[in-house]
This record gives sequence, structure tokens and C-alpha cells, in this order.
Amino acid sequence: MKRSAKVTILLLLCLATLGLPGCYGSADIDDLAMVMAVGIDKGSDPGSVQITAQVARPADVVGQTGAPSGGTGEPIWTVSATGDSIFAAMRNLARYSSRRVYWAQNAVVVISEDYARDRGVQDVVDFFTRNHELRMRTWVTLTPGLARDIVATKTGLEVVPGTSIEKLFRQARTVAQTPKIDMRTLQADYMSEGMNAVLPVVETASRGVSSEQSEEFGSTPQVELSGAGYFKRGKLAGVLGANQSRGLMWFVQSPDSRVITLPCPGGGQGKASLEMKRHRFDVIPTYQRGRVGFHVRLNAAFDIVELGCTTSETHEQVIRQLTPQVESMLKDEITAIIQTERQSRADFLGLGDRFEDRYPMEWRALRSKWYDALDQADIQVQVHAHIRSGVLLRTPTRPDSPGRSSL
Repeated sequence: MKRSAKVTILLLLCLATLGLPGCYGSADIDDLAMVMAVGIDKGSDPGSVQITAQVARPADVVGQTGAPSGGTGEPIWTVSATGDSIFAAMRNLARYSSRRVYWAQNAVVVISEDYARDRGVQDVVDFFTRNHELRMRTWVTLTPGLARDIVATKTGLEVVPGTSIEKLFRQARTVAQTPKIDMRTLQADYMSEGMNAVLPVVETASRGVSSEQSEEFGSTPQVELSGAGYFKRGKLAGVLGANQSRGLMWFVQSPDSRVITLPCPGGGQGKASLEMKRHRFDVIPTYQRGRVGFHVRLNAAFDIVELGCTTSETHEQVIRQLTPQVESMLKDEITAIIQTERQSRADFLGLGDRFEDRYPMEWRALRSKWYDALDQADIQVQVHAHIRSGVLLRTPTRPDSPGRSSL
């Protein structure tokens, strides 16, 4: 290769490097106020919004479960600002922060029920999906009180409370009482014609034990999952308690596990606890002679994890008596949540989406009068439960007759 060609290639490579971004726009971590949780409430002025931000202090956070280092202060700093819009309130936080407010690490958005019921989630979805610095994987939740109280509460095992709340939702499907919804899911449900959005609910409860008052249980407030709220036309239409949310979970997010506690068969003393190990839940739409219908089928397998019943019967006999109780309980909770949907005329179970997937042409004709069709729909619920006994035990550990259980 000629010398001139080599020089030309070298110059082109040097020119190409000029377009590389390098560290343009970078900022030192000490110059950032990293937001870990955001609370949204109605402001004191009509139409205003109050934003509360939980900001981590990087110098005071040691690891994920350590303690503040050096005694320089608390690991978090909580601050509020008000504005005529969500963005205006967030920008007003800069009036109090000596560092640039950085939103990319935000883990959870908490919305007060009062705000969601009066103004809905339209502005929340619009702003958080347009801002390039905000993540769509951020969890979104409701709270019956003020969102700022949730954001300001020191809760959980983590140093930063926002991280603790985020990890609560990772375990939500194990508890099987509260759905976990991120901003991307909320946006999809909000834009859908066949499903109304649902959001989990968190609230504070006196659960923790203070190290200074260890003899007083519940002396420290903690944030806990406590049900779900459903929307209609973008606004909060109703709130489901923890028990009602169990029925919702089958339709919205299949639970990973489930614990059911039942009275002992035959009216005996004690309780029997069952753990769901696996399940299959199907909702099959039908359309016959101009009438909408759904076949809801649940097949679930349970293990007996605790049997405190005083009985002389074997495990097989106890299982035969517990099985119809489990099936009846599950069928009742599914039927109850379907009835709640019909009464509220808000399709938060997503039955419209399921019907549209199978009957797209019929859906076009029915979507304007879907709730009337849903009121007249023939919905059949079938539940089948399979219960297994403990591996080593053949009889209960509390037999009615003297003697020990057989091993």
C-alpha cells in the first residue's frame, strides 16, 4: 500500500473518532441527587400537584443492608415540591436540592387514591412514558393515604426504603394478594379497549419492632402490600381488599404460590394449611347464538404443609374431605371477583381482551356495548384441586387415639 493511502486511511480514522460521544454529558455521582421513590399527591391549590422524592445519599449508603457510614447523616433525604403539572413540580425540586435531580434510578411511583380517583392516571402515564430519563420498568402503586407518607417511611431491610418497596413487588406473586404492575404494563392497560387498568395498593402498618422498644410489637411502621385498585375511563373506580385481590390474581397475574388455611374436617380442633405448588388457569371465550360466554377453568395441586387436626383418620381420608372445601373456596373467590366486575362495569379482568383475541370480528360489533353483553354473558367456573400428603407421614401427628403417628 502506498504511503499516501496509509496517511489517508489514518486521517479518516481520526476524523471518525470525532463523532464518538465519549464522556459527553457525564456527571459525577457526588453531583447527582438520585431519586429512589416518587410520591404523587394533590397539591393544596386547585389543580396543582405535589411531588415527593426520596433521594439517596451515596456517601451514607453502605452496601444494601449496611448502616450509614461516618455519621454524616441519614441514608435518604425526602423533599416535596408543588407545581401546576407533574413536570413543573419535579422541576421545582431543584429549588431545594444542591445537586441535579437524577430520575433514572427511580424504583417506584406511589399515587394517592385521592389523586387517582379525582384526576386519574392519564397525566402520570403521559409524563413517565415521554421522559427518556425515566424507566418503564418502574413499579407503580396506590396508597389510601398520602403518597408522601409512604415515600418518607423508613421500611424494610434495605438502607434505602425505595429499594425495600421495589423488592416487595418481587415477592408479590408468592403472597398472591397483590399484582405487581410497572409503568409499561400500566400504559398498555390504559391504552387497551378490552381491559381497564389495575394497580397494587400499599399502606403503612405497625409491624416492625424497634430496637429501643423491643418489648412493644408494632412500634415501628412498615410499608406492606394490601390489595389492588381498579380503574374505569382512566380514573380509580374501586379498591379491592386483600381477600378480593386473590380472585383478581388468577386473571391478571398467575400466582407462583398460594397458602390456604381450612378448618379441620368433621369439625375437629385445629387447622389444616395447604400450599399450592402448581396450577393451570384458563379462560376460554365462547360466542353462540349472539350470546357471549366464558369457560373459566382452574386446576391446582396442593401439598399439606401443616395438619393440626385431632383425628384418627389417615391422610387419605383427610384429603378426601379437604378437597371439596378447597374447590369450593377457590370457586367462590373467582365467582365473587367476576360479580364485582359486572357490578362495577369496569373490565379490569381483561375479559374483553380475551374475547377480542378469539372473536375479532364479533368484538368490533360488541365493544360499544360490551358491558351490556358482559352482564348477559354465560360464565361457567370449574375448579379441580389435587391434594398430596406429606412424604414421610401416613397419619396425622395429632391422632385422636393414644400413640404416635406412623412413620
